[in-house]
Amino acid sequence: MSDTEILLCGTTLSARPSGALWWAEAEILCVADLHLGKSERLARRGGSLLPPYETAETLSRLQREIDALQPRSVICLGDSFDDSHAAELLPEAERQMLGSLMSGRRWIWVTGNHDPEIPGLGGTHMAEVSRGPLLFRHIAHPRAEAGEVSGHYHPKMRLATRAGSVSRPCFVADRRRLILPAFGAYTGGLNCTSGPLRELFEETAICVLTGTATTSVPLITRATA
Repeated sequence: MSDTEILLCGTTLSARPSGALWWAEAEILCVADLHLGKSERLARRGGSLLPPYETAETLSRLQREIDALQPRSVICLGDSFDDSHAAELLPEAERQMLGSLMSGRRWIWVTGNHDPEIPGLGGTHMAEVSRGPLLFRHIAHPRAEAGEVSGHYHPKMRLATRAGSVSRPCFVADRRRLILPAFGAYTGGLNCTSGPLRELFEETAICVLTGTATTSVPLITRATA
């Protein structure tokens, strides 16, 4: 895998092609917006019927990151479940899979707007997590101090290509903050040039596209609407 290093408040972080963030010095793996149980939640509420495999797929991808990096701590940046009931209704096989991932390391569930409570799954529940110069939360605050790491927006970038255009999940970062892409298998995204997301960043911001390898491009000059 080819990571891209991001320097935030003097801290070197690695943007992974999977969409996970790795802080090697602190041995912290961070992921955002897993949205586990989305297909179940949609079916329960009478929405679109999707193949019920996204939770296992997302957990398998997370397993590969944990196997590769052996983190001491994992921080899930909110919206880990598509709603609080999805956590309660997690199938036993996937509950055991998640328990295996959590075993032997500190696991922190940051509160999200989709999952204000995560019952019965272990780990630590926190609204925000402060580690060194960094603050991990679900939704970026427009006037946050430098060092904020968040999720929520599911940023994507659309780039022009010879064949037309392509949209890929991406990290967005400037010298003050970093927003992670959604890690979940069944998640949409917001174009990083859209107002609510674009307004959070300085003109020097970069986007780090995910995929088979990471690619860094300027937020303004390379993105298309």
